[in-house]
Amino acid sequence: MNQYLMVALLRGATLPVRPIRVDRITPGSLTGVTPTTRTPAALLADALRADSGRPLVTFYDDETGERVELSTATFANWVAKTANLLQDDLGAQPGDRLALLLPAHWQTAAWVLAAFSAGVVVAPGGDPAEADLVVSGPDTLEAARACRGERVALALRPLGGRFPQPPAGFSDYAVEVPSQGDRFAPYVPVGPDAPALQLPGDEGVLTGGEVVERALASARALGLSRGSRLLSGLSYDTWDGLAAGLLAPLAADASVVLCRHLDALPADRLARRVDAERVTHTAGR
Repeated sequence: MNQYLMVALLRGATLPVRPIRVDRITPGSLTGVTPTTRTPAALLADALRADSGRPLVTFYDDETGERVELSTATFANWVAKTANLLQDDLGAQPGDRLALLLPAHWQTAAWVLAAFSAGVVVAPGGDPAEADLVVSGPDTLEAARACRGERVALALRPLGGRFPQPPAGFSDYAVEVPSQGDRFAPYVPVGPDAPALQLPGDEGVLTGGEVVERALASARALGLSRGSRLLSGLSYDTWDGLAAGLLAPLAADASVVLCRHLDALPADRLARRVDAERVTHTAGR
């Protein structure tokens, strides 16, 4: 029996943030975060309590024309299902390292929060050969094969579609995740001192508490407040991109319009999107 499952059964310094280019800043206060919010999973729980029905992540792929809007409740459901897949089917344990070879995408955002929830260290753009598990998009499958642990592949097709033919040696996320439970509880509680994030180029690993502190600092730097709408075209393999594309809006009780291939969008169409989505802040364009 998994040792963490056995335990469950028996129980029955703000860090500096590199500046993000922001086109418009609306002053405001961070009203969505309480002093007791000290882990990334708690940020999501706070957002659920505040307003589970409001949009949290709106995703655009400007090569395929895809648009997906996830309410806080729907996003949390994807996070729970992914965390259950990670903990139960993939056998991930607290402290395991997950190489995340994915672009900025709504499914990537779910994986980031799922790993944080399960106590797994997220390594965006990390070396698969040094990871316990790897999650890959369709363009990085060969690199991902260097991982000797569990491998998961995402087709990144519209509406979360599966691969027409699953890649050899990989689990297809779109096939495996729907049957997972809609609620998640880690076998061992994940506290603010648990390792959580390994960024490219950083020697150390950020704890969950440090991730929250950085998210709050980024939210302040961006001028986010409750109800803000931040449009981000940044990738997830830097702190700036991860903060703008997920963590800072979450910390501020705001929301994100996450855009992949934003450079393919003409300026006039971008202006129409900003208006249609009621964007208040932008990063990465």
